[in-house]
Order: sequence, then structure tokens, then C-alpha cells
Amino acid sequence: MCAKSFKKDKRPYSSIVVEGYERAPSRAMLRAVGFKDADFKKPQIGIASTWSMVTPCNMHIARLAAEAEKGVEVAGGKAVLFNTITISDGISMGTEGMKYSLVSREVIADSIETVVGCEGFDGVVAFGGCDKNMPGCLMALARLDRPAVFVYGGTILPGCYCGKDIDIVSVFEAVGQFASGEINVQTLTEIERSAIPGEGSCGGMYTANTMASAIEAMGMSLPNSSSRVAVSKEKKEECHGAGRAVMQLIEKGIKPSDIMTRAAFLNAVTVVTALGGSTNAVLHLLAMARAAKVRLTLNDFTTIGKKIPVLADLKPSGKYVMADLAAIGGVAPLMARLLKEGLIDGDCMTVTGYMLKQNLARTKPYPRKQEIIRSFSRPVKKEGHLVILKGNLSPDGAVAKISGKEGLEFSGKAMVFNSEEQAMKKILDGSVRAGHVVVIRYEGPKGGPGMREMLAPTSAIMGRGLGADVALITDGRFSGGSHGFVIGHITPEAYAGGPIAIVKNGDIITIDAKKRSITLKLSKTEIKQRFAKWKPPRAHYKTGVLAKYAKLVGPASEGAVTD
Repeated sequence: MCAKSFKKDKRPYSSIVVEGYERAPSRAMLRAVGFKDADFKKPQIGIASTWSMVTPCNMHIARLAAEAEKGVEVAGGKAVLFNTITISDGISMGTEGMKYSLVSREVIADSIETVVGCEGFDGVVAFGGCDKNMPGCLMALARLDRPAVFVYGGTILPGCYCGKDIDIVSVFEAVGQFASGEINVQTLTEIERSAIPGEGSCGGMYTANTMASAIEAMGMSLPNSSSRVAVSKEKKEECHGAGRAVMQLIEKGIKPSDIMTRAAFLNAVTVVTALGGSTNAVLHLLAMARAAKVRLTLNDFTTIGKKIPVLADLKPSGKYVMADLAAIGGVAPLMARLLKEGLIDGDCMTVTGYMLKQNLARTKPYPRKQEIIRSFSRPVKKEGHLVILKGNLSPDGAVAKISGKEGLEFSGKAMVFNSEEQAMKKILDGSVRAGHVVVIRYEGPKGGPGMREMLAPTSAIMGRGLGADVALITDGRFSGGSHGFVIGHITPEAYAGGPIAIVKNGDIITIDAKKRSITLKLSKTEIKQRFAKWKPPRAHYKTGVLAKYAKLVGPASEGAVTD
């Protein structure tokens, strides 16, 4: 097949760039990067790598991308490697730099679209490792709508301390334990040294593993891409297979718009719910759907949450990590279970060129004796954990992660902070006590700007033993590693004049997951009077990326997109 000359309809974009005497300058440039005469008659496949030594999540992606390059060329295509950015949430968490995290999703999407559109690639294999890589890649693939496969870099293996598995969240929580005097500096240092053993994305059902699972459920990655360990032989083989798969998609004329349908997005929401996935899935799936021109709203998460139980006992609120799930068969057997129960649509097309039900037909079930994925008769939680709350404090919706362990209702006195740093200081010094509702505002998409994740405050609360006694609400968002009574994405955000902007210390806030409500105990008259005195704060940034982002970004309830 390597010597095959593909017709123009199999290379509709690259042929425009390289065919004809007037394109001689283009061919001359490409010869310098390794093209031979025969390559100009092959489909060109862009390999979008997010390799970087910025973070362990992506430090191995270059090696995986090289395998995809081989797969493309074995199947008769011409692969062209290029890079895009990544940032590290885990490193920047709790700092001003974290404001760039969600922004990086947009930069990644824009940069992949820019390179592929400019260079005339006929197909794409895109790699993601850290959290924002995945939705960023999928947003670009949806916009471009050319045959494409997404590959997840894979999960990290857990660290080990005193015979117990630990990960990055263990370190964040150890900070709170140290602040409360529960552990000493030596223990904190040992946990720090042991938590991250090597390459791969954070190991629990945090945002990276959540989004990888959602994309697999959607059909945009090969079966079990989401649940392979980064350092495994299977992950390397998958990358080679992805290169071959994109060439098959070109042959069959299958594009992302054939795969990323409304039914596929609902499958993704269903799988995320069954896995107990990150609240960031709400934000990212809304953004991906918008890029794909698919209707998806907060109401869809509510509808699915009412009928789908949480079956996975995975961190942060559970016991196990993604490597444990990989060892018993990955996400595919869970999807097979959901298909058997009629809870996902098996007629959706996938990047294999087959429908989802065909991919799952030969999936082996989980071993009988395992506790990672529960049965429908014995779920971790009978209904979904992603609860959309509305009320006078969040008229356009907020996202709560209710595992069931923290209870279903909370009422307490507001302790208000205008930044994450202010809140973190008071949590660590003991000012935040049982019965408080910590309010962190002006951290939304526009107000931050950038909608920082509140992993440091939530972990500090857990570390101080207040997980069941303190709630935290914010117009920012949460890491997939956050747990406890936490509510984020409050919309409208404070900077845009949402009711969270006029909350004062001592106000009573009531959260009711059963009624799906979040209420500020104030009269309409009092709220109106407070707003009459409120003025939006000055913008933090006047120039640069964050300033541009703040001007363009939409509300969290619509995915916080800039497009």
C-alpha cells in the first residue's frame, strides 16, 4: 500500500498545496523537511503533539506521536509532526499562573486549527496528556471536520507511601494536614517525593482521565484509549493503530461530524456519570459540542444524572485509580454494560469505522471478584454525582459534585473572599470553621480571568478534617481531584453582575442537592438594594492573552468558549 497514489478526493486539502507547476515553491519547502516525489501523491496527516517537559502528563507524548507517524506511513500516508502547547494545572494550582489554564484550552484549539488549516493536511491524529489538551484537541478537530483520531497519552502509575497508593491530590491534602499539625514536615516531604513516579496524567478519575473517557465514549478515540497506562506496551501499540485508523477514515470518508453527534455527546455524559468524573467535564463537553455545532445544555446533565448511577469507586472520593481500572479491562466493559442496559446509543459511528455496538461486541466482561466497577444492583450512588443547581444565587446554573459521602444538604454562614489566595490563607490559619460556606468570587471566566481551579482550598479543607462540615462555592471551577461539598461554575459570575457578587459575611446560604437548588437567604428587596450599591471591579489585565480572553469569553453555563 505504501506505493499507492491517492486520488484528489482522498487528499482534498494537500492536493491544493502541492499539485501543479505553480506549487513548485511549496514542494521545494517540503522536500527540505523530508518529502520525496511519491509523498506528494499521498494524503498528508498532521500529527498534533502536545509534548513538553512542562509536566509529567506530556513528557512522553513525543515518543507516542512518533509511533502514530509510523502507523500513518505504513498505511500509505505522509505524516507531518507539529507541536502545540501544554501547561500544568498541578504545578500552577493556587497561583496567579493558574489563570492561564483554561485559556490554554482555547490556545490549543486555535493552534491546531491554524496549523492544519494553513498546511492543508487531509487528516489529523491529535495527542493529549494534561487536562486542557483533550477538549482543546477535540474543539479543533470539530472545527476542521477532517478525518481525525484522538489519542490519550495515558494515566500515570500511582505513587506509594507507607504501603498505600498516593497521587498529586495526596500532596495537596497533606498541605492541609501539615497546617493543622496532623503531620510533620518530614512526612509532608516524603509524600511530596513519592506521589509522582513518572510519566502520565494524574491517576484518579480527575479531569484528564474523565475527558479521555468521555472522548472514547464519543467514539473519537480507539477502544480503551482512555484506560491504558502511559508506560504500557498497549499504549504504544494504540498510537501506531491510530495512524493506521486515520488513513482508514480517509478511505471511508468519515469525518468528526459523522462521529460527534448529539447521541455521541449524550453517551459521553452517561459514561462520565457512571465513572464519577470531574465537574470540568460539564464545561468541556459544552465547549466541544458548541465547536461541533451540536445542541448540548446543562439540562442534559440533569436528565442523564437522574437515571445513571455512579458505578466506579475511583479517586478522589473513592478508593481506586485509573491504573487499577486498566488492569481489569478499562472503560470498554463498562460501556458494554451500559449498552446492554440500553443506557447508551450503540448505533453511533466511531473512529474504527464501525459503530459503537460493533466495537463492544467482543468486549470481555470485568472479572467477577473486583470492586472497582460496581453492579447496577449495588452502585456507589443511585443517581449521578454531577448535580446542576439553580436558584437566586445562581440563576443560570452551577455545578455541584455530590458523591453522597458529604451529604445532600448544607446550610451555613457565608465567609466571603474575593480571590482564591484570600480564602486559602484563612483556611490554613483556622479562621474557616465548621458551619461556614466559603464563598470565592471574582474567579470566573471573565473575572479571574481564566476561571481558576480551587484544588488547593478544597484539599486544605479536607486536610483539616472539615470536608463534611464546610461547603465551598465559587464562580471559578474545581480540579477533578476536588471533593467535599463543593459547588462551582456559579453563573452569572460575580464580575458579570451575578448575585454571588453581593453576598456578605454571615449571609445564610442553603444548598439542596435533592431539590437541585442553591439559595441566598435574602429578600428580593435586599438583593436589589445591594446591587444598587455594587460596581464591577477594574479588570486585572489590560493587555496580553488574559485581557483578550476576558473580552471574548462566554459564560461557564455555555462552556466558557471564546469562539
